Amino acid sequence: MAVIISGGSGRTATVRSGEPGFDRLWALLQPTYTGTERVPEDWAEGRYPPVRMTVLWGLTGVGGWPQTGSAPGGDVAMERQDQLFLAEDGTPWVRTDPAPEVPDDDIRWHRASRSVFDQVQRAGLPAGDGAAGRAAGERAGWWAADDARPAVTGLVVGVLAGVGGTLWMRRAAARPGAGPPREEPRQELIDL
Repeated sequence: MAVIISGGSGRTATVRSGEPGFDRLWALLQPTYTGTERVPEDWAEGRYPPVRMTVLWGLTGVGGWPQTGSAPGGDVAMERQDQLFLAEDGTPWVRTDPAPEVPDDDIRWHRASRSVFDQVQRAGLPAGDGAAGRAAGERAGWWAADDARPAVTGLVVGVLAGVGGTLWMRRAAARPGAGPPREEPRQELIDL
Protein backbone atom coordinates (compact mmCIF):
# COMPACT_ATOMS: atom_id res chain seq x y z
CA MET A 1 0.00 0.00 0.00
CA ALA A 2 1.06 3.60 -0.50
CA VAL A 3 0.06 6.60 1.60
CA ILE A 4 0.33 9.76 -0.52
CA ILE A 5 0.70 13.22 1.02
CA SER A 6 0.40 16.22 -1.30
CA GLY A 7 3.33 18.60 -0.90
CA GLY A 8 1.44 21.90 -0.80
CA SER A 9 -1.93 21.13 0.75
CA GLY A 10 -1.01 18.17 2.95
CA ARG A 11 -4.02 16.23 1.68
CA THR A 12 -3.67 12.48 1.86
CA ALA A 13 -4.83 9.43 -0.04
CA THR A 14 -4.11 5.73 0.09
CA VAL A 15 -3.77 3.38 -2.85
CA ARG A 16 -3.37 -0.36 -2.60
CA SER A 17 -1.60 -2.92 -4.70
CA GLY A 18 -3.68 -3.88 -7.72
CA GLU A 19 -5.30 -0.46 -8.10
CA PRO A 20 -4.34 1.55 -11.21
CA GLY A 21 -3.04 4.45 -9.12
CA PHE A 22 -0.69 2.13 -7.25
CA ASP A 23 0.82 0.82 -10.47
CA ARG A 24 1.37 4.35 -11.81
CA LEU A 25 3.04 5.44 -8.55
CA TRP A 26 5.21 2.33 -8.62
CA ALA A 27 6.30 3.12 -12.19
CA LEU A 28 7.03 6.76 -11.30
CA LEU A 29 8.88 6.37 -8.01
CA GLN A 30 10.46 2.92 -8.60
CA PRO A 31 10.47 1.86 -4.92
CA THR A 32 12.72 -1.13 -5.57
CA TYR A 33 15.48 1.06 -7.01
CA THR A 34 18.41 1.11 -4.57
CA GLY A 35 20.94 3.26 -6.42
CA THR A 36 21.60 6.96 -6.15
CA GLU A 37 22.55 9.78 -8.53
CA ARG A 38 24.53 12.95 -7.96
CA VAL A 39 22.29 15.98 -7.40
CA PRO A 40 23.17 19.69 -7.70
CA GLU A 41 25.34 20.97 -4.84
CA ASP A 42 22.51 23.18 -3.52
CA TRP A 43 20.29 20.13 -3.22
CA ALA A 44 22.95 18.18 -1.34
CA GLU A 45 23.03 21.02 1.19
CA GLY A 46 19.24 20.88 1.65
CA ARG A 47 18.22 23.74 -0.67
CA TYR A 48 16.07 21.77 -3.08
CA PRO A 49 12.74 22.69 -4.69
CA PRO A 50 9.47 22.26 -2.77
CA VAL A 51 8.21 18.72 -2.26
CA ARG A 52 5.47 17.89 -4.78
CA MET A 53 4.34 14.77 -2.89
CA THR A 54 5.55 12.32 -0.27
CA VAL A 55 4.75 8.63 -0.50
CA LEU A 56 5.12 6.18 2.38
CA TRP A 57 5.25 2.60 1.14
CA GLY A 58 3.79 0.06 3.54
CA LEU A 59 3.16 -3.63 3.94
CA THR A 60 -0.10 -4.85 5.41
CA GLY A 61 -0.73 -8.17 7.11
CA VAL A 62 2.55 -8.27 9.02
CA GLY A 63 3.39 -8.67 12.69
CA GLY A 64 1.60 -10.58 15.39
CA TRP A 65 2.81 -12.23 18.52
CA PRO A 66 5.35 -12.59 19.90
CA GLN A 67 6.71 -9.43 18.21
CA THR A 68 3.60 -7.30 18.79
CA GLY A 69 0.62 -7.50 21.10
CA SER A 70 -1.87 -7.97 18.27
CA ALA A 71 -3.14 -10.93 16.33
CA PRO A 72 -0.95 -12.14 13.44
CA GLY A 73 -1.47 -10.33 10.17
CA GLY A 74 -3.13 -7.21 11.52
CA ASP A 75 -0.22 -4.78 11.57
CA VAL A 76 1.13 -2.39 8.95
CA ALA A 77 4.84 -1.75 8.43
CA MET A 78 5.90 1.49 6.76
CA GLU A 79 9.02 0.48 4.91
CA ARG A 80 10.17 3.37 2.71
CA GLN A 81 9.58 7.08 2.11
CA ASP A 82 9.84 8.69 -1.33
CA GLN A 83 9.51 12.41 -2.05
CA LEU A 84 8.95 13.82 -5.51
CA PHE A 85 10.58 17.09 -6.60
CA LEU A 86 10.61 18.95 -9.92
CA ALA A 87 13.87 20.52 -11.02
CA GLU A 88 13.84 23.94 -12.72
CA ASP A 89 14.05 22.21 -16.11
CA GLY A 90 10.96 20.09 -15.31
CA THR A 91 12.82 16.87 -14.58
CA PRO A 92 11.14 14.87 -11.80
CA TRP A 93 13.50 13.71 -9.04
CA VAL A 94 12.84 11.20 -6.28
CA ARG A 95 14.42 11.54 -2.83
CA THR A 96 14.33 8.21 -0.99
CA ASP A 97 14.72 7.31 2.65
CA PRO A 98 14.86 3.49 2.55
CA ALA A 99 14.30 3.16 6.32
CA PRO A 100 12.31 6.16 7.64
CA GLU A 101 12.13 4.71 11.15
CA VAL A 102 15.93 4.79 11.48
CA PRO A 103 17.48 8.20 12.32
CA ASP A 104 20.34 8.10 9.82
CA ASP A 105 21.53 10.00 6.78
CA ASP A 106 20.91 7.25 4.20
CA ILE A 107 19.18 9.45 1.62
CA ARG A 108 19.22 8.49 -2.06
CA TRP A 109 18.25 10.43 -5.17
CA HIS A 110 17.29 9.33 -8.68
CA ARG A 111 15.59 10.84 -11.71
CA ALA A 112 12.07 9.70 -12.57
CA SER A 113 10.67 9.36 -16.06
CA ARG A 114 9.13 12.60 -17.34
CA SER A 115 6.60 10.68 -19.47
CA VAL A 116 5.49 8.59 -16.47
CA PHE A 117 5.23 11.78 -14.37
CA ASP A 118 2.97 13.31 -17.05
CA GLN A 119 0.79 10.16 -17.02
CA VAL A 120 0.50 10.33 -13.23
CA GLN A 121 -0.54 13.99 -13.40
CA ARG A 122 -3.16 13.28 -16.07
CA ALA A 123 -4.48 10.28 -14.11
CA GLY A 124 -5.25 12.45 -11.10
CA LEU A 125 -2.77 11.37 -8.49
CA PRO A 126 -1.45 14.22 -6.35
CA ALA A 127 1.43 15.79 -8.20
CA GLY A 128 1.53 19.09 -6.40
CA ASP A 129 -0.93 21.89 -5.90
CA GLY A 130 -1.03 23.32 -9.37
CA ALA A 131 -4.19 23.11 -11.48
CA ALA A 132 -3.54 19.44 -12.24
CA GLY A 133 -3.00 18.68 -8.56
CA ARG A 134 -6.24 20.43 -7.54
CA ALA A 135 -8.19 18.60 -10.22
CA ALA A 136 -6.60 15.37 -9.06
CA GLY A 137 -7.74 16.01 -5.50
CA GLU A 138 -11.29 16.71 -6.63
CA ARG A 139 -11.41 13.51 -8.70
CA ALA A 140 -9.95 11.43 -5.89
CA GLY A 141 -12.64 12.66 -3.51
CA TRP A 142 -10.24 14.16 -0.97
CA TRP A 143 -11.71 16.14 1.83
CA ALA A 144 -12.23 19.82 1.47
CA ALA A 145 -12.11 21.83 4.68
CA ASP A 146 -15.94 21.88 4.85
CA ASP A 147 -16.06 18.08 4.60
CA ALA A 148 -13.68 17.65 7.53
CA ARG A 149 -15.93 19.33 10.10
CA PRO A 150 -18.52 16.51 10.31
CA ALA A 151 -15.74 13.94 10.56
CA VAL A 152 -14.00 15.80 13.37
CA THR A 153 -17.33 16.32 15.16
CA GLY A 154 -18.07 12.60 14.87
CA LEU A 155 -14.64 11.74 16.20
CA VAL A 156 -15.05 14.05 19.20
CA VAL A 157 -18.52 12.68 19.99
CA GLY A 158 -17.21 9.11 19.70
CA VAL A 159 -14.30 9.77 22.02
CA LEU A 160 -16.49 11.52 24.60
CA ALA A 161 -19.06 8.71 24.47
CA GLY A 162 -16.28 6.16 24.98
CA VAL A 163 -14.81 8.08 27.91
CA GLY A 164 -18.25 8.65 29.46
CA GLY A 165 -19.20 4.99 29.07
CA THR A 166 -15.95 3.87 30.63
CA LEU A 167 -16.38 6.17 33.62
CA TRP A 168 -19.98 5.01 34.13
CA MET A 169 -18.95 1.33 34.02
CA ARG A 170 -16.11 1.89 36.51
CA ARG A 171 -18.44 3.71 38.86
CA ALA A 172 -21.06 0.95 38.63
CA ALA A 173 -18.43 -1.75 39.22
CA ALA A 174 -17.01 0.05 42.27
CA ARG A 175 -20.27 0.36 44.22
CA PRO A 176 -20.93 -2.09 47.10
CA GLY A 177 -22.53 -5.34 46.07
CA ALA A 178 -21.47 -5.08 42.43
CA GLY A 179 -20.18 -8.13 40.63
CA PRO A 180 -21.19 -11.79 40.47
CA PRO A 181 -23.10 -13.52 43.27
CA ARG A 182 -20.86 -14.41 46.21
CA GLU A 183 -22.94 -17.27 47.67
CA GLU A 184 -22.46 -20.98 47.07
CA PRO A 185 -22.20 -22.10 43.46
CA ARG A 186 -25.53 -21.67 41.68
CA GLN A 187 -24.74 -24.46 39.22
CA GLU A 188 -23.34 -27.88 39.75
CA LEU A 189 -21.39 -30.00 37.30
CA ILE A 190 -22.48 -33.64 37.44
CA ASP A 191 -20.07 -36.16 35.97
CA LEU A 192 -21.87 -39.16 34.46
